[in-house]
Amino acid sequence: MNRHMIFLASRRKLSFFHRSVSVLAHHINGKAVPSKSTTFFDVKDPATQELISRVPQATEDEMKMCVEAATAAAASWSKVSVSERQRVMFRFQNLIREHTDELANIITREQGKTLADAKGDIFRGLEVSKLWMFPMAAVCGNSFILKPSEMVPGTAHRLVELIEQAGCPPGVVNIIHGSKDTAQFLCKHEDISSISFVGSSVAGEDIWRQATLAGKRVQCNMAAKNHAVILPDADKEHALNAMVGAAFGAAGQRCMAISVMVLVGKARDWLPELVQKAKKLVVSAGTDPRADVGPLISSAAKRRVEGIVGEAVKEGATVHLDGRQVVVREFPNGNFVGPTILEATTSMQCYQKEIFAPVLVCISAADLDEAIQIINDNPYGNGTAIFTSSGVAARYFQNSIKVGQIGINVPIPVPIPYFSFTGSKKSMLGDLYFYGKNAVQFYTRTKTITSNWNQKLPQDIRMAMPILGQDTVS
Repeated sequence: MNRHMIFLASRRKLSFFHRSVSVLAHHINGKAVPSKSTTFFDVKDPATQELISRVPQATEDEMKMCVEAATAAAASWSKVSVSERQRVMFRFQNLIREHTDELANIITREQGKTLADAKGDIFRGLEVSKLWMFPMAAVCGNSFILKPSEMVPGTAHRLVELIEQAGCPPGVVNIIHGSKDTAQFLCKHEDISSISFVGSSVAGEDIWRQATLAGKRVQCNMAAKNHAVILPDADKEHALNAMVGAAFGAAGQRCMAISVMVLVGKARDWLPELVQKAKKLVVSAGTDPRADVGPLISSAAKRRVEGIVGEAVKEGATVHLDGRQVVVREFPNGNFVGPTILEATTSMQCYQKEIFAPVLVCISAADLDEAIQIINDNPYGNGTAIFTSSGVAARYFQNSIKVGQIGINVPIPVPIPYFSFTGSKKSMLGDLYFYGKNAVQFYTRTKTITSNWNQKLPQDIRMAMPILGQDTVS
Protein backbone atom coordinates (compact mmCIF):
# COMPACT_ATOMS: atom_id res chain seq x y z
CA MET A 1 0.00 0.00 0.00
CA ASN A 2 1.36 3.41 -0.95
CA ARG A 3 0.88 6.29 1.47
CA HIS A 4 2.69 9.48 0.50
CA MET A 5 2.89 12.80 2.31
CA ILE A 6 3.55 16.07 0.53
CA PHE A 7 4.28 19.45 2.01
CA LEU A 8 4.00 22.65 0.01
CA ALA A 9 5.67 25.11 2.32
CA SER A 10 6.48 27.08 -0.73
CA ARG A 11 6.54 30.88 -0.71
CA ARG A 12 3.93 31.15 -3.35
CA LYS A 13 0.26 30.21 -3.22
CA LEU A 14 -3.30 31.44 -2.84
CA SER A 15 -6.85 32.36 -0.83
CA PHE A 16 -10.51 33.44 -0.54
CA PHE A 17 -12.55 36.52 -1.42
CA HIS A 18 -14.66 36.74 1.75
CA ARG A 19 -14.89 40.11 3.42
CA SER A 20 -15.57 38.45 6.77
CA VAL A 21 -12.58 36.60 8.20
CA SER A 22 -12.92 32.83 7.96
CA VAL A 23 -11.13 30.22 10.04
CA LEU A 24 -10.03 27.48 7.67
CA ALA A 25 -10.96 23.90 8.45
CA HIS A 26 -8.87 20.86 7.63
CA HIS A 27 -10.07 18.73 4.71
CA ILE A 28 -10.11 15.10 5.82
CA ASN A 29 -11.82 12.18 4.11
CA GLY A 30 -13.78 14.45 1.81
CA LYS A 31 -15.14 16.69 4.56
CA ALA A 32 -14.32 20.01 6.19
CA VAL A 33 -13.13 19.28 9.73
CA PRO A 34 -13.07 22.39 11.99
CA SER A 35 -10.05 22.46 14.24
CA LYS A 36 -10.22 22.48 18.04
CA SER A 37 -6.88 24.28 18.13
CA THR A 38 -6.26 27.43 20.15
CA THR A 39 -3.30 28.47 17.97
CA PHE A 40 -3.89 30.24 14.65
CA PHE A 41 -1.89 31.95 11.89
CA ASP A 42 -3.15 35.08 10.13
CA VAL A 43 -3.35 35.13 6.34
CA LYS A 44 -3.07 38.71 5.05
CA ASP A 45 -3.40 40.40 1.69
CA PRO A 46 0.21 41.55 1.04
CA ALA A 47 -0.98 44.63 -0.87
CA THR A 48 -3.32 45.94 1.85
CA GLN A 49 -2.60 44.01 5.09
CA GLU A 50 -6.29 43.07 5.18
CA LEU A 51 -6.87 39.92 7.24
CA ILE A 52 -8.22 37.30 4.81
CA SER A 53 -8.44 34.17 6.93
CA ARG A 54 -6.93 32.34 9.88
CA VAL A 55 -5.19 28.98 9.72
CA PRO A 56 -5.20 26.57 12.68
CA GLN A 57 -2.23 24.65 14.04
CA ALA A 58 -3.63 21.12 13.87
CA THR A 59 -3.95 19.21 17.11
CA GLU A 60 -2.32 15.80 17.42
CA ASP A 61 -5.72 14.08 17.31
CA GLU A 62 -6.56 15.92 14.07
CA MET A 63 -3.26 14.91 12.50
CA LYS A 64 -3.82 11.27 13.50
CA MET A 65 -7.33 11.39 12.04
CA CYS A 66 -5.91 12.67 8.75
CA VAL A 67 -3.31 9.90 8.49
CA GLU A 68 -5.93 7.27 9.32
CA ALA A 69 -8.22 8.58 6.56
CA ALA A 70 -5.39 8.58 4.01
CA THR A 71 -4.30 5.08 5.02
CA ALA A 72 -7.82 3.70 4.63
CA ALA A 73 -8.30 5.39 1.24
CA ALA A 74 -4.99 4.05 -0.10
CA ALA A 75 -6.14 0.46 0.32
CA SER A 76 -8.86 0.82 -2.32
CA TRP A 77 -7.44 3.63 -4.48
CA SER A 78 -4.24 1.69 -5.19
CA LYS A 79 -6.38 -1.07 -6.75
CA VAL A 80 -8.16 1.28 -9.15
CA SER A 81 -6.84 0.90 -12.70
CA VAL A 82 -4.26 3.37 -13.94
CA SER A 83 -6.55 4.32 -16.83
CA GLU A 84 -9.36 5.25 -14.44
CA ARG A 85 -7.00 7.29 -12.28
CA GLN A 86 -5.86 9.09 -15.43
CA ARG A 87 -9.46 9.86 -16.37
CA VAL A 88 -9.95 11.49 -12.96
CA MET A 89 -6.88 13.67 -13.58
CA PHE A 90 -8.05 14.66 -17.06
CA ARG A 91 -11.38 15.76 -15.57
CA PHE A 92 -9.44 17.61 -12.87
CA GLN A 93 -7.44 19.46 -15.55
CA ASN A 94 -10.63 20.51 -17.29
CA LEU A 95 -12.08 21.83 -14.03
CA ILE A 96 -8.94 23.86 -13.38
CA ARG A 97 -9.24 25.39 -16.85
CA GLU A 98 -12.88 26.27 -16.16
CA HIS A 99 -11.91 27.91 -12.83
CA THR A 100 -8.73 29.65 -14.00
CA ASP A 101 -9.97 33.17 -13.21
CA GLU A 102 -11.19 32.14 -9.76
CA LEU A 103 -7.92 30.39 -8.91
CA ALA A 104 -5.84 33.30 -10.24
CA ASN A 105 -7.73 35.75 -8.04
CA ILE A 106 -7.13 33.52 -5.01
CA ILE A 107 -3.41 33.40 -5.82
CA THR A 108 -3.16 37.16 -6.24
CA ARG A 109 -5.14 37.92 -3.09
CA GLU A 110 -2.96 35.75 -0.84
CA GLN A 111 0.46 35.83 -2.48
CA GLY A 112 0.38 39.19 -4.23
CA LYS A 113 1.62 38.33 -7.71
CA THR A 114 -0.02 39.89 -10.74
CA LEU A 115 -3.09 38.23 -12.21
CA ALA A 116 -1.23 37.56 -15.45
CA ASP A 117 1.52 35.79 -13.57
CA ALA A 118 -1.00 33.85 -11.48
CA LYS A 119 -2.68 32.60 -14.65
CA GLY A 120 0.74 31.59 -15.95
CA ASP A 121 1.27 29.52 -12.81
CA ILE A 122 -2.06 27.79 -13.38
CA PHE A 123 -1.24 27.04 -17.01
CA ARG A 124 2.12 25.63 -15.98
CA GLY A 125 0.40 23.55 -13.31
CA LEU A 126 -1.88 22.08 -15.95
CA GLU A 127 1.18 21.00 -17.93
CA VAL A 128 3.17 19.49 -15.14
CA SER A 129 1.40 19.65 -11.77
CA LYS A 130 4.47 21.58 -10.60
CA LEU A 131 2.68 23.60 -7.97
CA TRP A 132 0.43 20.80 -6.86
CA MET A 133 2.34 17.54 -6.61
CA PHE A 134 -0.67 15.58 -5.42
CA PRO A 135 -2.01 14.84 -8.96
CA MET A 136 1.17 12.91 -9.81
CA ALA A 137 1.12 11.09 -6.48
CA ALA A 138 -2.56 10.22 -6.78
CA VAL A 139 -2.38 8.99 -10.37
CA CYS A 140 0.38 6.63 -9.24
CA GLY A 141 -2.07 5.08 -6.76
CA ASN A 142 -1.13 6.88 -3.55
CA SER A 143 -3.22 8.69 -1.02
CA PHE A 144 -1.90 12.10 -0.13
CA ILE A 145 -1.79 14.59 2.73
CA LEU A 146 -1.09 18.18 1.78
CA LYS A 147 0.22 20.62 4.35
CA PRO A 148 0.11 23.96 2.55
CA SER A 149 2.05 26.97 3.70
CA GLU A 150 0.23 28.65 6.55
CA MET A 151 0.78 31.94 4.70
CA VAL A 152 -1.04 30.92 1.51
CA PRO A 153 -3.49 28.06 2.12
CA GLY A 154 -6.45 29.10 -0.03
CA THR A 155 -5.81 27.43 -3.38
CA ALA A 156 -5.00 24.13 -1.74
CA HIS A 157 -8.61 23.98 -0.51
CA ARG A 158 -10.10 24.92 -3.84
CA LEU A 159 -7.95 22.43 -5.73
CA VAL A 160 -8.89 19.58 -3.42
CA GLU A 161 -12.55 20.46 -3.88
CA LEU A 162 -12.04 20.33 -7.64
CA ILE A 163 -10.20 17.02 -7.66
CA GLU A 164 -12.97 15.42 -5.62
CA GLN A 165 -15.52 16.94 -8.01
CA ALA A 166 -13.54 15.22 -10.78
CA GLY A 167 -14.16 11.85 -9.14
CA CYS A 168 -11.25 11.37 -6.77
CA PRO A 169 -12.60 9.37 -3.79
CA PRO A 170 -12.73 10.93 -0.30
CA GLY A 171 -9.56 10.42 1.69
CA VAL A 172 -7.25 10.14 -1.31
CA VAL A 173 -6.25 13.83 -1.04
CA ASN A 174 -6.45 15.52 2.36
CA ILE A 175 -5.38 18.85 3.86
CA ILE A 176 -3.96 19.30 7.34
CA HIS A 177 -2.91 22.76 8.51
CA GLY A 178 -0.15 24.02 10.72
CA SER A 179 3.48 24.96 10.84
CA LYS A 180 6.57 23.22 12.21
CA ASP A 181 4.66 20.97 14.62
CA THR A 182 2.61 19.53 11.75
CA ALA A 183 5.70 18.97 9.62
CA GLN A 184 7.48 17.16 12.44
CA PHE A 185 4.48 14.90 13.06
CA LEU A 186 4.27 13.93 9.41
CA CYS A 187 8.01 13.30 9.16
CA LYS A 188 7.90 10.83 12.04
CA HIS A 189 4.60 9.00 11.53
CA GLU A 190 5.23 5.35 10.64
CA ASP A 191 2.33 5.10 8.16
CA ILE A 192 3.79 7.79 5.91
CA SER A 193 6.25 6.45 3.38
CA SER A 194 7.41 9.54 1.48
CA ILE A 195 7.82 13.29 1.89
CA SER A 196 7.95 16.03 -0.76
CA PHE A 197 8.83 19.57 0.29
CA VAL A 198 9.28 22.96 -1.36
CA GLY A 199 10.50 25.91 0.69
CA SER A 200 13.43 27.35 2.59
CA SER A 201 16.72 25.55 3.16
CA VAL A 202 16.38 25.76 6.93
CA ALA A 203 13.04 23.97 6.90
CA GLY A 204 14.04 21.58 4.10
CA GLU A 205 17.22 20.41 5.81
CA ASP A 206 15.32 19.81 9.06
CA ILE A 207 12.61 17.84 7.25
CA TRP A 208 15.24 15.83 5.40
CA ARG A 209 17.01 14.86 8.64
CA GLN A 210 13.85 13.87 10.47
CA ALA A 211 12.17 12.01 7.61
CA THR A 212 15.23 10.08 6.44
CA LEU A 213 15.98 9.10 10.03
CA ALA A 214 12.46 7.64 10.09
CA GLY A 215 13.28 5.61 6.97
CA LYS A 216 11.22 7.64 4.49
CA ARG A 217 11.89 8.53 0.88
CA VAL A 218 12.34 12.32 0.73
CA GLN A 219 12.69 15.05 -1.89
CA CYS A 220 13.27 18.68 -0.89
CA ASN A 221 13.48 21.66 -3.24
CA MET A 222 15.04 24.56 -1.35
CA ALA A 223 16.87 27.86 -1.75
CA ALA A 224 18.47 29.07 -4.97
CA LYS A 225 20.84 31.68 -6.34
CA ASN A 226 20.39 31.50 -10.10
CA HIS A 227 23.01 33.15 -12.31
CA ALA A 228 22.70 34.39 -15.88
CA VAL A 229 25.89 34.95 -17.88
CA ILE A 230 25.77 37.70 -20.51
CA LEU A 231 28.46 37.53 -23.18
CA PRO A 232 29.19 40.63 -25.27
CA ASP A 233 28.23 38.76 -28.47
CA ALA A 234 24.67 38.18 -27.21
CA ASP A 235 21.61 39.84 -28.74
CA LYS A 236 21.60 42.82 -26.38
CA GLU A 237 17.91 43.68 -26.57
CA HIS A 238 16.83 40.08 -26.03
CA ALA A 239 19.29 39.54 -23.18
CA LEU A 240 18.35 42.70 -21.29
CA ASN A 241 14.61 42.16 -21.70
CA ALA A 242 15.03 38.59 -20.51
CA MET A 243 16.89 39.79 -17.42
CA VAL A 244 14.16 42.29 -16.53
CA GLY A 245 11.47 39.62 -16.72
CA ALA A 246 13.45 36.88 -14.99
CA ALA A 247 14.78 39.06 -12.17
CA PHE A 248 11.72 41.18 -11.37
CA GLY A 249 8.77 39.06 -12.51
CA ALA A 250 6.72 37.69 -9.58
CA ALA A 251 8.63 40.28 -7.51
CA GLY A 252 11.58 37.89 -7.64
CA GLN A 253 9.63 35.36 -5.57
CA ARG A 254 10.32 32.40 -7.84
CA CYS A 255 12.75 29.60 -7.07
CA MET A 256 13.93 29.95 -10.68
CA ALA A 257 14.20 33.75 -10.73
CA ILE A 258 17.51 35.14 -11.97
CA SER A 259 19.06 36.84 -8.96
CA VAL A 260 22.64 37.23 -10.23
CA MET A 261 23.72 38.61 -13.61
CA VAL A 262 27.33 37.93 -14.58
CA LEU A 263 28.45 40.49 -17.15
CA VAL A 264 31.42 39.28 -19.18
CA GLY A 265 33.86 41.80 -20.62
CA LYS A 266 32.23 44.67 -22.52
CA ALA A 267 28.75 43.44 -21.60
CA ARG A 268 29.35 45.45 -18.41
CA ASP A 269 28.64 48.55 -20.53
CA TRP A 270 25.02 47.42 -20.95
CA LEU A 271 24.18 47.95 -17.27
CA PRO A 272 22.81 51.52 -17.66
CA GLU A 273 20.35 50.30 -20.31
CA LEU A 274 19.17 47.52 -17.98
CA VAL A 275 18.55 50.11 -15.26
CA GLN A 276 16.44 52.23 -17.61
CA LYS A 277 14.30 49.24 -18.57
CA ALA A 278 13.76 48.29 -14.91
CA LYS A 279 12.76 51.86 -14.02
CA LYS A 280 9.79 51.61 -16.39
CA LEU A 281 8.22 48.69 -14.51
CA VAL A 282 5.00 49.49 -12.63
CA VAL A 283 4.92 48.46 -8.97
CA SER A 284 1.41 47.92 -7.65
CA ALA A 285 -1.05 45.39 -6.27
CA GLY A 286 -1.42 42.24 -8.33
CA THR A 287 -5.04 43.15 -9.01
CA ASP A 288 -3.95 46.35 -10.76
CA PRO A 289 -3.95 45.59 -14.50
CA ARG A 290 -0.99 47.97 -14.94
CA ALA A 291 1.18 46.09 -12.44
CA ASP A 292 4.45 44.48 -13.48
CA VAL A 293 5.77 43.91 -9.97
CA GLY A 294 3.53 43.03 -7.03
CA PRO A 295 4.21 43.09 -3.28
CA LEU A 296 6.35 40.70 -1.27
CA ILE A 297 4.52 38.00 0.67
CA SER A 298 4.84 39.63 4.10
CA SER A 299 6.02 42.69 5.95
CA ALA A 300 8.75 40.52 7.51
CA ALA A 301 9.99 39.62 4.02
CA LYS A 302 10.08 43.32 3.11
CA ARG A 303 12.09 44.21 6.22
CA ARG A 304 14.54 41.38 5.51
CA VAL A 305 15.10 42.52 1.92
CA GLU A 306 15.59 46.14 2.97
CA GLY A 307 18.12 44.94 5.55
CA ILE A 308 20.10 42.92 3.00
CA VAL A 309 20.24 45.86 0.58
CA GLY A 310 21.30 48.16 3.41
CA GLU A 311 24.06 45.76 4.39
CA ALA A 312 25.21 45.62 0.76
CA VAL A 313 25.60 49.39 0.76
CA LYS A 314 27.72 49.18 3.92
CA GLU A 315 29.89 46.50 2.30
CA GLY A 316 30.57 48.77 -0.69
CA ALA A 317 28.05 47.65 -3.28
CA THR A 318 26.97 50.18 -5.89
CA VAL A 319 23.22 50.77 -5.97
CA HIS A 320 22.22 51.45 -9.57
CA LEU A 321 18.51 51.27 -8.78
CA ASP A 322 17.04 51.35 -5.27
CA GLY A 323 13.49 50.06 -4.79
CA ARG A 324 13.39 50.23 -1.00
CA GLN A 325 11.47 53.49 -0.83
CA VAL A 326 9.01 52.81 -3.63
CA VAL A 327 5.62 54.45 -3.01
CA VAL A 328 2.35 52.95 -4.25
CA ARG A 329 -0.20 55.63 -3.43
CA GLU A 330 -3.27 53.43 -3.89
CA PHE A 331 -1.84 50.79 -1.54
CA PRO A 332 0.18 52.60 1.14
CA ASN A 333 0.31 49.59 3.48
CA GLY A 334 1.56 47.08 0.93
CA ASN A 335 4.77 45.07 1.24
CA PHE A 336 6.29 46.71 -1.82
CA VAL A 337 9.94 46.72 -2.85
CA GLY A 338 10.63 48.05 -6.31
CA PRO A 339 13.17 46.68 -8.78
CA THR A 340 16.63 46.98 -7.25
CA ILE A 341 19.95 46.58 -9.07
CA LEU A 342 23.19 46.21 -7.13
CA GLU A 343 26.73 45.91 -8.45
CA ALA A 344 28.61 43.78 -5.98
CA THR A 345 31.27 41.13 -5.42
CA THR A 346 30.92 37.48 -4.46
CA SER A 347 32.14 38.20 -0.93
CA MET A 348 29.10 40.34 -0.09
CA GLN A 349 26.04 39.08 1.75
CA CYS A 350 23.71 40.23 -1.02
CA TYR A 351 25.44 37.70 -3.29
CA GLN A 352 25.76 34.88 -0.79
CA LYS A 353 22.17 34.91 0.53
CA GLU A 354 18.99 33.99 -1.29
CA ILE A 355 17.05 37.27 -1.27
CA PHE A 356 13.78 36.12 -2.91
CA ALA A 357 12.77 39.59 -4.01
CA PRO A 358 13.07 41.93 -7.03
CA VAL A 359 16.78 42.44 -6.36
CA LEU A 360 19.34 41.72 -9.08
CA VAL A 361 22.99 41.43 -8.08
CA CYS A 362 25.42 42.21 -10.91
CA ILE A 363 28.91 40.69 -11.00
CA SER A 364 31.64 41.39 -13.56
CA ALA A 365 33.83 38.68 -15.10
CA ALA A 366 36.81 39.07 -17.42
CA ASP A 367 35.92 36.05 -19.56
CA LEU A 368 33.65 33.03 -19.78
CA ASP A 369 35.97 30.84 -17.71
CA GLU A 370 35.79 33.27 -14.80
CA ALA A 371 32.00 33.43 -15.10
CA ILE A 372 31.78 29.63 -15.02
CA GLN A 373 34.04 29.49 -11.97
CA ILE A 374 31.85 32.03 -10.13
CA ILE A 375 28.77 29.89 -10.72
CA ASN A 376 30.46 26.60 -9.88
CA ASP A 377 31.78 28.03 -6.62
CA ASN A 378 28.27 29.05 -5.52
CA PRO A 379 26.68 26.48 -3.18
CA TYR A 380 23.28 26.56 -4.93
CA GLY A 381 22.41 24.83 -8.17
CA ASN A 382 18.78 25.25 -9.16
CA GLY A 383 19.30 26.87 -12.54
CA THR A 384 21.57 29.02 -14.68
CA ALA A 385 21.56 30.58 -18.14
CA ILE A 386 23.89 31.96 -20.77
CA PHE A 387 23.13 34.55 -23.42
CA THR A 388 25.37 34.35 -26.47
CA SER A 389 25.33 34.07 -30.26
CA SER A 390 28.17 31.54 -30.16
CA GLY A 391 27.28 27.86 -30.29
CA VAL A 392 30.84 27.05 -29.24
CA ALA A 393 30.53 29.19 -26.09
CA ALA A 394 27.12 27.72 -25.29
CA ARG A 395 28.37 24.14 -25.61
CA TYR A 396 31.45 24.90 -23.51
CA PHE A 397 29.22 26.47 -20.87
CA GLN A 398 26.74 23.60 -20.66
CA ASN A 399 29.56 21.04 -20.42
CA SER A 400 31.51 22.96 -17.79
CA ILE A 401 28.79 24.24 -15.49
CA LYS A 402 27.85 22.36 -12.30
CA VAL A 403 24.18 23.31 -12.12
CA GLY A 404 21.21 21.05 -12.72
CA GLN A 405 19.13 23.17 -15.12
CA ILE A 406 20.72 25.21 -17.89
CA GLY A 407 19.19 27.72 -20.27
CA ILE A 408 20.80 28.87 -23.52
CA ASN A 409 19.30 32.24 -24.44
CA VAL A 410 16.46 31.18 -22.11
CA PRO A 411 16.29 33.08 -18.79
CA ILE A 412 14.21 30.66 -16.69
CA PRO A 413 15.15 27.13 -17.79
CA VAL A 414 12.28 25.19 -16.24
CA PRO A 415 11.99 22.00 -18.31
CA ILE A 416 8.91 20.87 -20.17
CA PRO A 417 6.77 18.28 -18.35
CA TYR A 418 8.44 15.20 -19.80
CA PHE A 419 11.66 16.05 -18.01
CA SER A 420 12.25 16.45 -14.30
CA PHE A 421 13.08 19.55 -12.26
CA THR A 422 16.78 18.80 -11.82
CA GLY A 423 18.02 21.33 -9.28
CA SER A 424 21.31 20.38 -7.64
CA LYS A 425 23.83 21.12 -4.90
CA LYS A 426 22.24 22.86 -1.89
CA SER A 427 19.07 23.61 -3.84
CA MET A 428 17.96 19.98 -3.74
CA LEU A 429 18.03 17.09 -1.29
CA GLY A 430 17.06 13.67 -2.63
CA ASP A 431 18.00 11.56 -5.62
CA LEU A 432 14.60 11.60 -7.35
CA TYR A 433 13.40 14.92 -8.74
CA PHE A 434 10.02 16.60 -9.00
CA TYR A 435 7.75 15.72 -11.95
CA GLY A 436 8.66 13.96 -15.16
CA LYS A 437 9.91 10.36 -15.09
CA ASN A 438 11.57 10.91 -11.72
CA ALA A 439 8.24 11.80 -10.14
CA VAL A 440 6.72 8.49 -11.24
CA GLN A 441 9.72 6.70 -9.75
CA PHE A 442 9.40 8.69 -6.52
CA TYR A 443 5.71 7.92 -6.07
CA THR A 444 6.00 4.22 -6.85
CA ARG A 445 8.02 1.27 -5.57
CA THR A 446 9.71 -1.13 -7.99
CA LYS A 447 8.78 -4.81 -7.77
CA THR A 448 10.84 -7.54 -9.42
CA ILE A 449 8.99 -10.82 -9.99
CA THR A 450 10.71 -14.04 -11.01
CA SER A 451 8.42 -16.93 -12.02
CA ASN A 452 8.73 -20.39 -13.48
CA TRP A 453 5.87 -21.85 -15.52
CA ASN A 454 7.82 -24.64 -17.17
CA GLN A 455 5.67 -27.76 -17.53
CA LYS A 456 8.54 -29.94 -16.28
CA LEU A 457 9.42 -28.47 -12.88
CA PRO A 458 12.36 -29.99 -10.97
CA GLN A 459 11.39 -32.57 -8.33
CA ASP A 460 14.68 -32.76 -6.44
CA ILE A 461 16.24 -30.56 -3.77
CA ARG A 462 18.92 -28.29 -5.21
CA MET A 463 21.26 -26.57 -2.76
CA ALA A 464 23.24 -24.54 -5.30
CA MET A 465 22.18 -21.09 -6.46
CA PRO A 466 19.33 -21.52 -8.99
CA ILE A 467 20.20 -20.66 -12.58
CA LEU A 468 17.31 -19.66 -14.79
CA GLY A 469 16.91 -21.86 -17.81
CA GLN A 470 18.60 -24.81 -16.10
CA ASP A 471 15.84 -25.94 -13.76
CA THR A 472 13.95 -28.35 -16.05
CA VAL A 473 13.95 -32.06 -15.64
CA SER A 474 16.24 -33.73 -18.22
